Amino acid sequence: MTRSARLTRHWLTLLVVLLITSFTAQARPYGDIEQQRIERAFPAQDAVSAPDGPFKVRTISTAGKPIGYVFQSLDVVAIPAYSGKPINTLVILDAAGVIRDAYVLEHHEPILLIGIPEIKLHEFTAHYSGVDVRQRVVVGRSSDPKAVTVDAIAGATVTAMVVNEVVMRAAHDVAVWLKLIDGKAATAQKVALIRTDRFDPATWAQLTGNGAIRRLHLTRGQVDAAFKDTAAEGAEAADETFIDLYVADINPPSIGRNLLGEEHYRNLMQGLKPGEQAIAVLGRGLFSFKGSGYVRGGIFDRVQLRQFGNVISFRDLDHQRIDDVYAEGIPAFDEMSVFIVRPQAGFDPGSPWTLELLVRRQTGPVSGTFSSFELPYQMPEQYLERPLPTAAEQAALDEASRPLWLSIWYQKQVQVMVLGVALLLLTAILFLQDSLARRPRLLHWLRRGYLVFTVGFIGWYALGQLSVVNVLTFVHALVQDFRWELFLTDPLIFMLWVFTAASILLWGRGVFCGWLCPFGALQELLNEAARRLKIRQFELPFAVHERLWAIKYLILLVLFGLSLESMATAERFAEVEPFKTAITLKFDRQWWFVLYAVALLVINLFTRKVYCRYLCPLGAALAIPSKFRLFDWLKRRQECGNPCQLCAKECEIQAIHPDGHINANECHYCLDCQMTWHNENKCPPLINKRKKRNKAAPEQIPVVQINPNA
Repeated sequence: MTRSARLTRHWLTLLVVLLITSFTAQARPYGDIEQQRIERAFPAQDAVSAPDGPFKVRTISTAGKPIGYVFQSLDVVAIPAYSGKPINTLVILDAAGVIRDAYVLEHHEPILLIGIPEIKLHEFTAHYSGVDVRQRVVVGRSSDPKAVTVDAIAGATVTAMVVNEVVMRAAHDVAVWLKLIDGKAATAQKVALIRTDRFDPATWAQLTGNGAIRRLHLTRGQVDAAFKDTAAEGAEAADETFIDLYVADINPPSIGRNLLGEEHYRNLMQGLKPGEQAIAVLGRGLFSFKGSGYVRGGIFDRVQLRQFGNVISFRDLDHQRIDDVYAEGIPAFDEMSVFIVRPQAGFDPGSPWTLELLVRRQTGPVSGTFSSFELPYQMPEQYLERPLPTAAEQAALDEASRPLWLSIWYQKQVQVMVLGVALLLLTAILFLQDSLARRPRLLHWLRRGYLVFTVGFIGWYALGQLSVVNVLTFVHALVQDFRWELFLTDPLIFMLWVFTAASILLWGRGVFCGWLCPFGALQELLNEAARRLKIRQFELPFAVHERLWAIKYLILLVLFGLSLESMATAERFAEVEPFKTAITLKFDRQWWFVLYAVALLVINLFTRKVYCRYLCPLGAALAIPSKFRLFDWLKRRQECGNPCQLCAKECEIQAIHPDGHINANECHYCLDCQMTWHNENKCPPLINKRKKRNKAAPEQIPVVQINPNA
C-alpha cells in the first residue's frame, strides 16, 4: 500500500474516534402543509387552537364545537427507524377516535431519500384514513382475524413497519389522553375472577404485608405542599397526620372474612349482585374521606376510583358503613366504609386501579381549589383466577406484545432461515477451502452457484445489499444512543453484518466482497460471461493500479465528514454506490442513476470489478478493520513472487503484489490462487519439485532371461 493510502486510513480511523453527536429530531412547524392537511380532512373547519397538553394537541373546531384533533407523532413517541432517527408524522383524529389523516412530515430513511419515490410513502400512510385507534393495524399478514392489514412499501418494508408503529401508538396515546377512548387495550386479558373457593386465615399485618390492603399516609406538610403557589397555599404543622388511609378489595374471602368477620362478610356478599365489587376504605386522622357534603342521591366528592382512564364515582346507595372489624392487630379507625362498584363501570379486579383522595381548600366564600392524592392498588395474584385465553386470543396477545423488531423477524422467518443455511454453507466452504481447492472444478461451480444465489436471493429478492450508509449509521449510533433494536429491524441486513464482522476477524474483508455483495457478485458473473465470449480484457500497470486503491478511501473520508454535519447529505452523496439502482430498485429509477450503474457494469466487462477495486467506500470501510484479522489462511511459497509470477498474473483483481504477497485489504477471497497453489500440474514450484523427484529416481536395467534349451 502506498504512503498516501496508509495516511488516508490512519486519518479516517482518527476521525471515527472524534465523531461528534448530531442533534436529535424534534417536532417543529412545517409551513403550510399542516394547514393543508387539516383542510383536506375537515373542509368545514373554521378554527384550529394553539397546541395544548403534554402531546401539544391542537383542537379543530366548527362554530366553536370540537370536531377533530391534530398533532405531530414526535411529540408523543420517538421510535427510531432504520436511519437511527425517528419518523415525524402529522396525525389527525376525529372526535370518535378515528384517524382522518396521517402524513409523514420528516424522515431520514436512506432508501426513501434517494430511491423509492416519496409518493410511495404517502400512498402507504393514506391507508390509515378511516382506521379506529382501537384497531390493530399490521403490515403484511397477521394471525389476528380482527387486525387491519396493509401492504408494505415495496423495497422499504422496515420503514413501513416503523411508520405503522408510530402512527398507531401515537394516535392511541393521544385518544386516551383526550378521553376519546378508554385506556384498556383491545387485546388485554379477560377480566379476572375472584377465587371464592379459598380461605386462608390472616392477621392485619399479613394482609398489609402481602399487598391485600394498601395504605396512603399524608401529613399536613405534604398536603400543604400540594397547594403551593395557589390561592389556597398555607403553612401547617408539617409532621401532623392529615389522614392515614387504607383500602382493599374485600370480595376474596381471605381478605373480606379476615377483615369483617364471618357473619358481616356473608351478609355483604349476599347483598352483592353478579359483577359487583366491594371496596373497603378505612381512615383516621384530621381529614374525613367521606365528608359531610353528600346527601341522599348525592355523590361522594372526596373519594373516587380510576381504572383504564375511567373515573368511578360513588353515590350514597353505593355506600355501606362498617361498624366493626375483626382482623387481628388492626388499629383503631375514625371512619370505616364499603363502597360498591357496579357492573356497568366495567371494573376488572385483576387489573391495577387507583383510589383518588380529593382534598378541597376554600379560596373564597363559595370558591375553592382541589388537589388529588393517589393510592394505587393491585390485587395479589393468589386471590385471583384468570381465565385462560383461547389459542387465537393468545396468538393475538403474543403478537401484540412483541417488540417491533421481533415482529419483523417473525414475518421474515423464511428468509432468515434460508440466509442462515447459506451462511453456514459459506462457513463450511471457508473452513474446508484447502480440500476444495484440490478439486478446482467442484470449487468453481460451487462458487458460481453461490454468486447466483447472492445476486438473486440476497440482492434482488431479500434486498440484503449492505451499504456504506449502514457503516455511518452504526458509527453515529456508537456515540449517541446505541440501541440494538435499531439494527435488529432488518433481519437479513443484521445477519449479514454479524457474519461480515466475524469474517473480517478471521479472513478479512474479502469474504463479503467476494461472496456476499450482490453488486460485486453481479459484476463477477458478467465479467466471467464476457471472458467466455472472448471479450478482450484490460489491466492497468500495477504501479498505477496500486495508487488508484486510495480513491475509495478518499470517498469514504468525504462521506464520513459530510455525515458529521448531516447524515441526510452524506446519504445523498453515498449514491456513488450503485447498489440502490442495480440491486434494491432493480434499475427502476431515474435515467441518470441507471446510466451510472450500467456504465460501471459495461466497464466491468473489460476489466473485472473496477468499481470494487477503486471506488467502493463500503469496501474501504471493511478494509480498515481487516488489519486486525487473526489468521492468514491463504498459503504462499518461498518461490511466490520470485521467481514465480503466475498467481499475480492470474489474479483478476490484481490483489497480489509483484513480490508475491497477497494484499488482504484488496483480496476478494475467490480462492483462485489457492487452486493454483495445490495444482501439481500448474503451480511452477510444484512442477519443478516433481521433475527433480523424477530425475533422482534410479534408472531400472531390463533383465534378459536365457533359455538353456534354445
